[in-house]
Amino acid sequence: MAAKAISSPVPVDWYPTLAVVMVAVGLMFSASFFIYEATSSRLSRSLAKEIATAAIASVFLGFGSLFVLLASGVYV
Repeated sequence: MAAKAISSPVPVDWYPTLAVVMVAVGLMFSASFFIYEATSSRLSRSLAKEIATAAIASVFLGFGSLFVLLASGVYV
């Protein structure tokens, strides 16, 4: 019995598009985080909002970086 080849759950043609979209969304959340930190006073900041915004930005930038590598031919 021959083993089945491992295939990507995402079509290879989508890698560049996913890379651009995810990096762009991640950068928007990062910018939102920095603007929030710069414009709010210490007393009005919310730790939950900071953590949520940073986590969302981190996830999008992480997957965006993955798809940038995959789109450029570096298969990790």
